[in-house]
Amino acid sequence: MGQPADKKNKLVSEFEISLVLDTYDDIFSDFDPRPYDHRVLSFDFLLEAKRAAREKVTGLSLMFMIPSAVRDSKKEQLIVKRLHSHFEKHARLFKEEKKATYWKGVGITLLGFFLAACAAGVSFHYKDSMISAVALVILEPAGWFSIWNGLDMVFHGVNSQKSESEFYRKMASAEIVFNGY
Repeated sequence: MGQPADKKNKLVSEFEISLVLDTYDDIFSDFDPRPYDHRVLSFDFLLEAKRAAREKVTGLSLMFMIPSAVRDSKKEQLIVKRLHSHFEKHARLFKEEKKATYWKGVGITLLGFFLAACAAGVSFHYKDSMISAVALVILEPAGWFSIWNGLDMVFHGVNSQKSESEFYRKMASAEIVFNGY
């Protein structure tokens, strides 16, 4: 009786992330009836994988422990392929989002400098008119706001989802293994 538990504990200790499954369906959403190579991953599985991967610095190895009686190598190959495609897709999407946020921030910052330059031009050329006073009231805060908001997007917005991005990048190249117990 002690052998299966010992074998299971030994296998679990060899891998960085080890998850015990009752069936292959534990990896996928209960609401998606499609085949394994197209199914949506379970929120619970993703949450548990993120929690387990949080402290890993380099690439990961993921092992699913599943009862030997329900193992099917063809299903496992489909699942490994599906998991890698899911993680690669999301790693790419986060990378694209990071790039888009950076360039949007640069654009807003440049707009802010343009608005600030317009405010300086109005202040220099049209000193004593009501229109210049209104233009300054609008252009100066808009310029400063745009500069600071754009710089915030460049420096903070790009890093705001860093942990999510890192998780998907690591999982895209993770070794995924199924083992029976």
